Amino acid sequence: MDSRELERLVAEIGDEILARVARVPEFAGNAEGLNIPDTVCPGCRQRCAQTCANKTREIISCGADRVSASEKTTRIDPGIAALIDHTLLKPEATREEIVKLCGEARQYGFASVCVNPYWVPVVAAELAGSAVKVCTVVGFPLGATTSAIKAAEAEAAVKVGAQEVDMVLNIGALRSGDFDAVKLDIQTVAGACHRGGAILKVILETALLDDNQKVIACSLAKLAGADFVKTSTGFSKSGATAHDVALMRAAVGPDLGVKASGGIRTLRDLRVMREAGASRIGASASVKIVQETTA
Repeated sequence: MDSRELERLVAEIGDEILARVARVPEFAGNAEGLNIPDTVCPGCRQRCAQTCANKTREIISCGADRVSASEKTTRIDPGIAALIDHTLLKPEATREEIVKLCGEARQYGFASVCVNPYWVPVVAAELAGSAVKVCTVVGFPLGATTSAIKAAEAEAAVKVGAQEVDMVLNIGALRSGDFDAVKLDIQTVAGACHRGGAILKVILETALLDDNQKVIACSLAKLAGADFVKTSTGFSKSGATAHDVALMRAAVGPDLGVKASGGIRTLRDLRVMREAGASRIGASASVKIVQETTA
């Protein structure tokens, strides 16, 4: 095919494509594209297809399978994302959902992915080579198993890739005043975690404790060698409150982390917890939270 035939063929293809586009109602009379003032959505100041979700969907519906992203689309606050343990602890969670969770954690740069122990090997494989940590739970969600069982859970999880472990303390023992038992419970699990190079977060389940019990629990966790204290499992009567986070921060001082978890669904929720003293946030609405930072 010589150059003249090629030019003719290209011209014919171009004419055919333009004719097809002209027959689409949304684009009839608008061959200049979407990035013009009269196509701005009501109340929206974003004209560019790369910064407007509605226009991006229109482009994709017409056949695009990739859209280049401007800085505005990708301006997720990494400082916010790095606070969050991206969490899925529902018993009905599927492999597909766990893999999706890991993909989101890679994409946004969350601190960790927190899952039930069964899924730790899957998460470890999915996050290999990334900075996102693998987190799991033990004695979850009641905290009423024996210390030996909790330590065995932790040890097994660490062996297959867990780098962070969130344990539920023995709530009944704490409320009964059996403080030595509570300290030993935490100490036993802390040892199992630290021998494998993992850190330990202790879940207090603050909704079931009074303020004095919360302070005692924090003190016992600190004495027992925990690395963090955490508000809630998300499976009890209520989740994190700014009051509890501030109380826990005051109890442990600057040496331990404080994780707020349970009911944190918005960027405002996260900021309130951070201002109260939280250094880590547990959330299942993580993607929604970080996307709010682009608004």
